[in-house]
Amino acid sequence: METVAVIVQDGFAPFEFGLACEAFGLDRSDDGIPNFDFRIVAAEPGLIRSNLSFSITVEHDLSFADEADLVVVTPVPRASWGAIDPRVAGVIQRAVARDAWVLSVCSGSFVLAASGVLDGRRATTHWRYAATMAEMYPEISVDPDVLYVQDGRVITSAGTAAGLDACLHLLRQELGPEATNQIARRMVVPPQRDGGQAQFIAHPLPVAASHSLAPVADWMVENLDQDLSVEHLAARAHMSARTFARRFKADFGATPAAWLGRQRILHAQRLLERTDWGLDRIADECGFGSAAVLRQNFARMLGTTPTAYRMRFACVDESTQAKEREEVAV
Repeated sequence: METVAVIVQDGFAPFEFGLACEAFGLDRSDDGIPNFDFRIVAAEPGLIRSNLSFSITVEHDLSFADEADLVVVTPVPRASWGAIDPRVAGVIQRAVARDAWVLSVCSGSFVLAASGVLDGRRATTHWRYAATMAEMYPEISVDPDVLYVQDGRVITSAGTAAGLDACLHLLRQELGPEATNQIARRMVVPPQRDGGQAQFIAHPLPVAASHSLAPVADWMVENLDQDLSVEHLAARAHMSARTFARRFKADFGATPAAWLGRQRILHAQRLLERTDWGLDRIADECGFGSAAVLRQNFARMLGTTPTAYRMRFACVDESTQAKEREEVAV
């Protein structure tokens, strides 16, 4: 990879744009890292407005992007998601057709989606917009819980800093781990966060379409430590188990077991953030029964451990962290 084009359009997001410039545009030759022929391009060169009331001057048109080894797409305003500039769409389509790298940051994935290159692919975007993308583009397999997704030579990333993870992921493939670690060190960021790691999002409790099931769902959340079988829940709803399971999935978009598992993990996240309780106590409180089962479910849903999550998101004293490390070792 030698040439990189970053496409900007009116209303671009400065932070996500800056990530691409930082990752691919800086001169790092003093560290022995090869420079890229890096250019910012636009359909109409000149002043391009950001979403923060300032503009940048873009000198290059899209012709350079038609030859670039990597085309980076930055976010655009929500009003533009369904109707992008056909000139930009054409560049992206041709880049994919000639097997160039294509990378979107955050909601820039909507530009790729509108161009059609994500059809039949797995992709991600910021968790706040994942449901919208899935609704607008049912041909795309949208994963809302990961930092980035690579499908072939197309990479989509989640919100803000996850875009930097995606850039480093690509650099690792092109430059190797040693050079990428140097780049990350200069940025003062972790050299690698696995794309499968969850976006640590606080999913709000969904609102049931059926008022008859809303009280049952509320009761489930208030009694996560109990054994909540479908039969027991159906009895509370005055339904057969089969009817309850069917209605629940229709209203909440998941089976009772899957929805309950998510609520238990959410409660565990809150307890890890706000208390210094040990993992066994949290497991009991959330209905997992044991710390081992809590760890298994936490890893499956969030791609990390309860201890790692607490160390990142909670203020706990060193003695608590040391205790948890001992529990993990056991």
